[in-house]
Amino acid sequence: MKIVFMGTPEYARAALEALIGAGHEILAVVTQPDRSRGRSRTLVPPPVKICAEKYGIDVLQPRRIRKPEAVAALRQYPADVYIVAAFGQILSQEILDIPPFGCLNIHASLLPRYRGASPIQHAILYGEEKTGVTIMQMDAGIDTGDMLYKKETAISPRDDYETLHDRLAVLGGEAIREALAVLEQGKLVPVKQEEELSCYAPMISKEMGAIDFTQDARNVDRRIRAMTPWPSAYTDYQGKQLKIWKAEPAYAVNVFGRIPGEILQTDRDCVTVAAGEGVLRIYELQLEGRKRMTAHDFLLGVRMQPGEVLGVSGKER
Repeated sequence: MKIVFMGTPEYARAALEALIGAGHEILAVVTQPDRSRGRSRTLVPPPVKICAEKYGIDVLQPRRIRKPEAVAALRQYPADVYIVAAFGQILSQEILDIPPFGCLNIHASLLPRYRGASPIQHAILYGEEKTGVTIMQMDAGIDTGDMLYKKETAISPRDDYETLHDRLAVLGGEAIREALAVLEQGKLVPVKQEEELSCYAPMISKEMGAIDFTQDARNVDRRIRAMTPWPSAYTDYQGKQLKIWKAEPAYAVNVFGRIPGEILQTDRDCVTVAAGEGVLRIYELQLEGRKRMTAHDFLLGVRMQPGEVLGVSGKER
C-alpha cells in the first residue's frame, strides 16, 4: 500500500521499519521538528526522521499539522492510508478524511483501556497482568475510534517502562503489518469501543515519581517500574534526593510498629525499607550528585543506618 507515516519517537521508528520491511511504499514521513538537547542546545532529529532519511523518504516536520500549509503539503502525496504512531500532534478531521482508508493509529494499550499519552506507564502503575497494541481507526476523539486489530503481551513482575516499551514497539510493528495485510483483503472488521470499560492515561509529570512509603510495597514497586527511566522514582535521604531504580516487594518481614520509609536493614545486596504493607528491597539507587549504582557499591560510600527514615520533602524536584 501507499502510506504516509506519522510518528516521532523510537516506538514509532520500529513500526516504520516494519512497514518498509513488508514492502509498503512509504511516500512521506511526518514527524515533530528537531529539538535542542543538552547544554550546547544542539538540534537533535527524532528517531523517525533518522530512519526515513536512511531510506531516502521525504520528511515533513510541521510545527502545527493542522495549519493550511501543512494540510496542503500532505495532499501532495496520493497515499491509500495514513499510519500514525506516537506522533505528538492531534489531527484535524480534514486530515483524517484525506486518504481513502483513513488514518490508522498504533496505540500502546488494549483499548478501550488506557487511552491517552502514557498507556504503558499506567498499565504498570495499576498492576495490569497484560497489555498490548491496538490498531485503531482514528476519529476526532482521543483514542476513541473503532478497534481493528490487537496483539497482546504479558507484563512481567520485573518489567519497567523501558523494557515494556521496547517490547510493545516491536509488537506494534508486527500488528500494523498484519492489519494492513487483512485490510488489503477487505476483511478488517471495525469493533466499537465500550465506553464503560475505558479509562484515561494522562501525560506523565515529574511529580508522579514521588514515592509514598505508606502505600503497599507492591504499589511502591509498580511506581518505581512505571517511572523508570523517566521521570524516575524518588524519595529523600538526609535532605537529598534519592532515586530508586530497581527494587522488589517482600512480605515475610514483620513491620509491626515500624514507620513507613524506615530503613530496616542494610546488607551486601540490598537496602530493606518498611512500607505501609510489606517491605521494599532496594537493589539499585542513586543519591543526588552521584551515579546510579548497586546497593552494595552505594553502601560502601554512604553509611545508611537502620532506623533512619526515607521520605519525600516538600521541595520541588
